[in-house]
Amino acid sequence: MTAMPPAMMLHIAAGGVGLASGFAALAFRKGEHLHRIAGTAFFVAMLFMSGIGAVMAAFLPNRPTILVGVLTFYLVATAWMTVRREEGRVGRFEVAALTVVAVVAALDFVAGWVALRSPRGAMDQIPYQMIFVFAGVATLAAITDLRVIRRGGVSGPPRIARHLWRMCVALLIATTSFFFGQQKVLPEALHGSPVLFIPTLTVLVLMVFWLFRVRFSKAFAPTARPQTLEAAG
Repeated sequence: MTAMPPAMMLHIAAGGVGLASGFAALAFRKGEHLHRIAGTAFFVAMLFMSGIGAVMAAFLPNRPTILVGVLTFYLVATAWMTVRREEGRVGRFEVAALTVVAVVAALDFVAGWVALRSPRGAMDQIPYQMIFVFAGVATLAAITDLRVIRRGGVSGPPRIARHLWRMCVALLIATTSFFFGQQKVLPEALHGSPVLFIPTLTVLVLMVFWLFRVRFSKAFAPTARPQTLEAAG
């Protein structure tokens, strides 16, 4: 039995921590102390997982997976910066992030087109449909980045929603990658089982639930405060 490379072991370990902390962050109320702890663990683990994954994919080579790794890294980084950045502010980070995700989107569309026209309908064993899905996610992220930059920042419930959907999509990518791409580390009885769809569907349901609650519930409405000249402008 061939020993697993250290980089792969670290990648899988970081992914496991990311999955556990990500589901914990979704379970806790947004803004609570436990949510912040779980969110921080998720942030760090996902940066390691996606970064290592992108580098390993470059050596395989697996071109679409490189882009997935970069996209996941971007999603986590921008989600974290959204809540770290003062409300109603943007900076060089947001401009750089927009540039990165726009390049990823363009390359994904090119890769998807090449895969579509190939005899197997895939590039490096990744189906063209999946590549186009990631291209769509990257395009959506780029559009929302551009809107935030043009508006000079984001605040209130939209700020929380921006943080939430980016973290959730990163968790969705990690969940799908682990339960369908790393089945060799799971019990043999689960290989190919429909049960593996449950974690992915759980992330989708929880993401929709929290997005609706953040955007339409009074629980996340901004508190009243005296209007300043800056706020009035």
